[in-house]
Amino acid sequence: MPTDCNRRLFILGGLVTAHGITSAVAEPSFFDAVIGDAKNAQGRRYGSIQQAIDQAPDATTRPYRIFIGRGQWTERLTVNKPLIHLFGENRADTVITYGLAAGMAGGDGNPVGTWGCASVVIRAPGFRAQDLTIENSFDYIAHLAAPRFERIGPNGAQAVACMLTDLSDDAQFERVTFIGHQDTLFTDTGRGLFADCAIFGSVDFIFGAGTAFFDKCRIISRFRPGQQRNNGYLTAPATPRNAQFGFVFRNCRLEREPQVPDGGVVLGRPWRPSRMFANGRYGDPDAVGSSYFLDCWMDGHISADGWDEMGYTDQDGQRKFLQPSDARFGEYGSAGPGAFRNPRRPQLPMVRARAISIHSVLGLRH
Repeated sequence: MPTDCNRRLFILGGLVTAHGITSAVAEPSFFDAVIGDAKNAQGRRYGSIQQAIDQAPDATTRPYRIFIGRGQWTERLTVNKPLIHLFGENRADTVITYGLAAGMAGGDGNPVGTWGCASVVIRAPGFRAQDLTIENSFDYIAHLAAPRFERIGPNGAQAVACMLTDLSDDAQFERVTFIGHQDTLFTDTGRGLFADCAIFGSVDFIFGAGTAFFDKCRIISRFRPGQQRNNGYLTAPATPRNAQFGFVFRNCRLEREPQVPDGGVVLGRPWRPSRMFANGRYGDPDAVGSSYFLDCWMDGHISADGWDEMGYTDQDGQRKFLQPSDARFGEYGSAGPGAFRNPRRPQLPMVRARAISIHSVLGLRH
């Protein structure tokens, strides 16, 4: 936690302490809804998480609290009501999971795409989740060995676990594990705070145009067979040009599965997604990615080059590559076998790095 936040502060409607974020309201034994066999939680019982969400009021000034017991809950969730708060009974044993990839067909027979494959979709403000796991169980490794559906983008294997989009803002996650491979966590819009979370993935697995602060999180790179030289990318920000921050990682640990080779993973590459304009569809020139790693420990899988380029289609229909130097990438205080200092790894000045905090990135209410 940054030293300037070592006092109790109200942030985005939640309470931050020196030890991380806690719920804005003390965790009660009585909930608005209870899912599963949870003996110590009282509240109206529902057969599914989505059913409970659907019963929440459309407009409210207080959180709608849902307790989810231990178990594997195989369902796709859409949170389109404000102030939905999910409380898991146990981070490891309360698992929300679904297995859908971008190249799979939807109800209309067409591929669902990256925006349509998430296991959990947040479309409203004030969402909270704690002490649970959100997973996209699509078998990415099996698909690499034997592709079986239409390609979307590079391979159709994008499989989002959690997506923050549309009206999402002021989203907070504490002690939540996100599991996927390619495109695990999609922060498409709004502001998000991730405290003491674990995020598993391989390719661009933290990506999007939103603003997110990661405090004391574990970022775990997963193994991709046959990709010894290029085993993945941690981030792919598409931060709008006028946004001061995209992704900020403070006091995080960059870890890896045992098979991931040394030097095979980069910190990120700048994503310039294609959008429809009046004169055609092409890479959004307003997307100028931003990722900063501050006081983070990095294992030996992080490449000495640090960052990589990323392709996009320009207004003339030509394939171009946005260079790391054209984005807003940097680090400060990196440590561990994957920490390097060279021209390809821009270092932030101490004064600037220390000025980047939860306060400056996400905004505070006292």
